[in-house]
Amino acid sequence: MVSHAHSPTFPRFQLGKQLRRLREQAKLTTEDVGLQLDCSPSTISRMEGGKVGIRRSTLEQLLKIYDVDDSDLTETLIALAKEGKTRGWFARFGDLPSHYSRYIGLESNAIEMRDYEALVVPGMLQTEEYTRALLAAASPSGESEDAVQAHVSARRERQELLTRAENPLQFIAVLDESVIRRLIGGVDVMRSQLKHLAEMGRARNVTIQILPFSGGAYAGMAGSFAILKFQGAPSVVYAEAMAGDIYQEAGDVQRYHDVFESLRAAALSPFESVKLIESTVAETA
Repeated sequence: MVSHAHSPTFPRFQLGKQLRRLREQAKLTTEDVGLQLDCSPSTISRMEGGKVGIRRSTLEQLLKIYDVDDSDLTETLIALAKEGKTRGWFARFGDLPSHYSRYIGLESNAIEMRDYEALVVPGMLQTEEYTRALLAAASPSGESEDAVQAHVSARRERQELLTRAENPLQFIAVLDESVIRRLIGGVDVMRSQLKHLAEMGRARNVTIQILPFSGGAYAGMAGSFAILKFQGAPSVVYAEAMAGDIYQEAGDVQRYHDVFESLRAAALSPFESVKLIESTVAETA
């Protein structure tokens, strides 16, 4: 079962955001702080970006540099640093790519996810056979069975966020029609995937909308992205790239939010979308 308590990524992001705020309030650059800590500016940026855990001694040095004398704030930041040093629930699946681990660590703490996919079914809605077919295509030279199984198992556990009894993740997906037309893994695999997609589209916490080919060009055609919304914390955006990019600036998040709303307006309704998926299943029979 996916557990928020075993995902250090979110507290790292919270801590990093606070440290950046404190540095900017102190009117210091990452170069200034790096010189005082005897480390590179990129190390400071990695801390503020939530990419690494921070030792308590390092945190205390930073708070001294920033002239922080608020005991409550200090205790909160120390607690976040402690949480950020734990191992994530996904660590038991082996060496997953760092950008992927960071993303699913954040995902574990989200209350809502908005996902736009231009080419493939969202990971949250993939069947195991479809996932395996994607992994095989992504690595023509072939990954070891252990590596493939690690990805498959991590993805399956991620999907429990949608089906857990308490506070299931609210999931809104906008998919280009090519997602349901592209034959991945063969006819049988794709038919099973489409049936699963239609079934999930009827779940109370899942909304699926298809952008039909007939709609022509639309905003967002440059690439897939996901917006993660949290309780009591700013949203972040994960934009698909070779290494994956995570954006947390308010302006970036709002820009992607506007694009997503534009995509939803151009897409078929959830009811029409499920019907289209079902008709596509019939075509594979």
